[in-house]
Amino acid sequence: MASTTPAGLQIRPRHLDFNLPKPLPRHWHGGDAFKTHLFDSMSVLFPDGERFFIDSVRQFRDQISDPVLKEQIRGFIGQEGHHSREHLEYSNRLRDLGYDITTIERRAQARIRFTQKKFSPQRQLAATAALEHITAILADGLLQNPEALAGAHPAMARLWRWHALEETEHKAVAFDVYNQVCGSRKLLRRAMLMGTLFFFLDSTRGMLHMLKRDGLLWNWRLWRDGLQWTWGKQGIFRPLIGAYLDFFKAGFHPWQHNNLDLLAKFSSEFEPAASTAA
Repeated sequence: MASTTPAGLQIRPRHLDFNLPKPLPRHWHGGDAFKTHLFDSMSVLFPDGERFFIDSVRQFRDQISDPVLKEQIRGFIGQEGHHSREHLEYSNRLRDLGYDITTIERRAQARIRFTQKKFSPQRQLAATAALEHITAILADGLLQNPEALAGAHPAMARLWRWHALEETEHKAVAFDVYNQVCGSRKLLRRAMLMGTLFFFLDSTRGMLHMLKRDGLLWNWRLWRDGLQWTWGKQGIFRPLIGAYLDFFKAGFHPWQHNNLDLLAKFSSEFEPAASTAA
């Protein structure tokens, strides 16, 4: 299928120093443990996950002849590499607070090693394209909905806006590479189902661990309010369901969800430090 990636879209890493607070406030998201650990648990998965994304795309880089896509791959690798480094530092801040981050990391690392050993390169790339769609719609929700980061520590909110911005920019790169070297929709849909299962399983496990360490695992008010904030009538995740399901449609491409307006709105926050080369 033809790519609908906007012409002229530039994908370049922004080399920023976020100066994450040290120590990190235990409940940096407005004093709310549920909101904080929802973000924390996803963040712990990113360093290893994004290195996997880079590796899966690199396996096919030499098969791509389109100079535009080749340049986008360079930008994708640069952005994901920087994301991995920043979220690794974020994980270290969580480790300093007494959370067992190492166990969470090892579980994710074991699954990645299994995937790389047992699955074909095409299937690994399909997994990357699927998970990039999940991160893209989460990024879109974060940038679209001010409630997602309302009350958060300014440095942490800035980190998440930066990550969301760059996930939006490169959301179709792995997808476009996959379509050029494989293109099987059946394999892509299967990868999405598996990726969704393990992403939410791993992030939920991490969240439960952190809440348990805080002594809040059985606080029913926290769960009531948190589930209302995420999946309730005005919940931050509820509007993303349709965008998620679009992935399973024949002929879907990530840039059919055209949110260039968000790039224009938020990129200026980081533009002074933007890299001039991928």
